[in-house]
Amino acid sequence: MIFKRTKLSGVYIIELEKHEDNRGFLARTWDKNEFAKQGIDMDLVQGYVTVSKKKGTIRGFHYLTVAEQKLTRVIRGSVYEVVVDTRSDSKTFRQWQAFTLKDTNYKMLYVGPGIAHAILTLEDNTELMSLYVPSYAPGNEKGIRYNDPAFNIKWPIPVKVVSKKDLSWKDFDKSKI
Repeated sequence: MIFKRTKLSGVYIIELEKHEDNRGFLARTWDKNEFAKQGIDMDLVQGYVTVSKKKGTIRGFHYLTVAEQKLTRVIRGSVYEVVVDTRSDSKTFRQWQAFTLKDTNYKMLYVGPGIAHAILTLEDNTELMSLYVPSYAPGNEKGIRYNDPAFNIKWPIPVKVVSKKDLSWKDFDKSKI
């Protein structure tokens, strides 16, 4: 695994190293010791698979009021994955960064505490795997609307499908972090 820092502290692109032979390949997707070498202490507790039927489906932005960590990888299709720094004491507070992840590029995204996260599907029938710390608890969840004017995020394709919950988030107010 090759860890690449991004402009937001606590966010990494992780390139999987494929070991190929005539059968195909093997690539390590998790190694607690390799993450620890990057200063990431992550004891995985939950994992999910998300399938989005339609291109232009958005999920997020979500983050927790407790220290949350996420590790994502596209299994089928492709996503435009966006992270937003919600840490009011951070040098990159309110900044966002986007990544295009595909089932064919063998990259993962690590998102550390205090970073909100969303995906926009770029293809029909996109499948995303995500691993989390801590366990999900509804009372700890916060969110940011995908079109919140505080961030002015540029989406590469039109957003067509959004859940009622994800549309319901109020305008971002840094005093309520």
